[in-house]
Amino acid sequence: MKLLMFQAERFHYRSFLKTVAEAPDQDVDEALDDVAVIFVHAEAEDEARRDKVLSTALKNIKWLANKRQLKNVALHSFTHLSTSKATPEFAHAFLKELGTRLHTAGYAVWLTPFGYTCAWDLSVYGETIAKVFKAI
Repeated sequence: MKLLMFQAERFHYRSFLKTVAEAPDQDVDEALDDVAVIFVHAEAEDEARRDKVLSTALKNIKWLANKRQLKNVALHSFTHLSTSKATPEFAHAFLKELGTRLHTAGYAVWLTPFGYTCAWDLSVYGETIAKVFKAI
């Protein structure tokens, strides 16, 4: 699992191109303020260690969000951080579970359209801590 995480002043995304044939048709255009934006890359080996990866990802996301008291979290599937890739079914289920667990912990959660490339604008705070990469 790879996480590229940002503390963002603003994150605007919109569905652009469907890349997974089974994905439902979606036309999404959303803008969020004061949000932890988490680019998630699920790797093939994560499927065998799902519980450990989920627990560690949750801890890392909460840690980053809490550094700036952010209560908004956007999760974006981003399969460009490793050559190893989990199946789309695993990655999608994992993102949904991650979102549910964050919501249960008190965060407002958005998932960008799964199975799509998205166009996005990202305005990130300037501190070093506002840009974090984690390999789990």
